[in-house]
Amino acid sequence: MEKTALIVGSGKGISASFARVLAVQGYRLVLCSRRGAADTPQLPDALRIACDVTDAAAVAKLFARIDSETSGLSIVLYNPSYRSRGPLVEILADDVQQALQVTAFGAFLVAQQAARRMVKQGSGCILFTGASASVKGYAQSAPFAMGKFALRGLAQSMARELSPMNVHVAHVVIDGAVRSSGYSEQSPDSQLDPDVIAQSMWHLVQQPRSAWSWEMELRPWVERF
Repeated sequence: MEKTALIVGSGKGISASFARVLAVQGYRLVLCSRRGAADTPQLPDALRIACDVTDAAAVAKLFARIDSETSGLSIVLYNPSYRSRGPLVEILADDVQQALQVTAFGAFLVAQQAARRMVKQGSGCILFTGASASVKGYAQSAPFAMGKFALRGLAQSMARELSPMNVHVAHVVIDGAVRSSGYSEQSPDSQLDPDVIAQSMWHLVQQPRSAWSWEMELRPWVERF
């Protein structure tokens, strides 16, 4: 049976690294972003779909296409988020709304569609990418914290509800900066390597259900708690 994985918020960094891990493991990849995941050329066989995750009708259409072009959905990673920084008294209401829409409401829409299919088939794994802001609200970063706190609550609630149905739900707290192509080689331990993050996510996928994790925290060893 074909194994299919959906990565929402696909692009460089964590999404691309996880996609490569899944490709090696034989998964059919569906890469979704607002632009259709055109910035991951190293995965030429992936199905690329553009979708606004804050639009319920667009998300439903995304999953309908996955149904028509694949034989089942085994893994979903939800990776999008929206940042807006500034003093609380100056933050624009539209930015707060956008942060909640992308980071939390979009996650709900995608997770609901995925859960309907996975519960019906009796298996599956849904992963959410969290951040330091999932558990620590920083000054001048209220919208991001609001979205990430809501995402964590969604993940925890889903894990409690869906685990008995053999659907593994896990939230991955990325507690630190993720290494990019422009990082300094002089301090390699100051940032998280996205390839290593991807391997940790793959570990979650493989966990036996007798000892499932609902949350994993990853941090560079120089990061302060």
